[in-house]
Amino acid sequence: MYKIAIIPGDGTGPEVVREGLKVLKAAASKFKIDFEFTDFPFGGEHYMKTGETLPDSALQELRKFNAIFLGAIGHPDVKPGILETQILLKLRFSLDQYINLRPVKLYPNVETPLANKKPEDIDFVVVRENTEDLYIGSGGFLRKDTPQEVAVQEMIATRFGVERCVRYAFEYARKRNKGKKLTLCAKTNVLIYAHDLWWRTFQEVAKEYPDVKTDYAHVDATTMWMVKNPEWFDVIVTTNMFGDIITDLGAMIQGGMGIAAGGNINPQGVSMFEPIGGSAPKYTNQNVINPLAAVFAGQMMLETLGEAKAAAAIEKSAIGVIGRMKSQAAGKMGFSTSQIGDMVAEGL
Repeated sequence: MYKIAIIPGDGTGPEVVREGLKVLKAAASKFKIDFEFTDFPFGGEHYMKTGETLPDSALQELRKFNAIFLGAIGHPDVKPGILETQILLKLRFSLDQYINLRPVKLYPNVETPLANKKPEDIDFVVVRENTEDLYIGSGGFLRKDTPQEVAVQEMIATRFGVERCVRYAFEYARKRNKGKKLTLCAKTNVLIYAHDLWWRTFQEVAKEYPDVKTDYAHVDATTMWMVKNPEWFDVIVTTNMFGDIITDLGAMIQGGMGIAAGGNINPQGVSMFEPIGGSAPKYTNQNVINPLAAVFAGQMMLETLGEAKAAAAIEKSAIGVIGRMKSQAAGKMGFSTSQIGDMVAEGL
């Protein structure tokens, strides 16, 4: 029995979660998996009604689950930063989800903006450190709202945080067993303290993994090679901020936000899985949004829980559905949101 917490969230989040759950339930039936789903209301609508984001009591309850399945957080009527920091980042930090895992994979019959690139050319994974760096909110203002205002935002890197992320990436490259190559993406020539710590840690941990090839690229070079030669990459390990940026580029080269999923991983605790495209509020309740990112998020969740056969079956069925779609873009798919969910579930 897997206890799964569901946070449908805002905008199109509930729509794609509905289809993701439809597929998970079909997989559960086929592979004899027991799920217990529990809904949580947190998001923009809940905040506007109650003034509540994510109370500590809910965090304690969420610790009892095997995983969290998230739709999207983000509401146009809520000031930017409130929901992101008080729900998303609070979940990641409080549950110590120190790895953000982002597969970048071009599926057959999906159009990429990169000329002459095929599915075999775009198939790598970004391992992003998820609980440190500029995102912890360390800093403040001096003389705010005056002409002499000063804003300070501190970049934090700890040996403990960096090493556990780097070690996870080495293990992942070994387990993935594709190219067994791990690339560190950083900016050691400018960020000479925090990223020197990343570089030294990377080099030291690498000695324990002689079977994994290592490489280094500055973040600006990484973005260039992702566009020019994405086939060079197998697994990339990087910082919180750089990972946030390059994974959005990754989503574009794999065909768009409609099929990009990610996991916030605590290998020893509760992990959270989500489509990365956001709440897309302009498409709310139109039944036109692509739910495949949520389907792939469910696939990642099953894989992380150890249900590899069910995860592989979902991916295979989704690939078959992709072959029947006209586009991955909302409203241009040739099918409705619910029809695509039905097709993947039936394909199982």
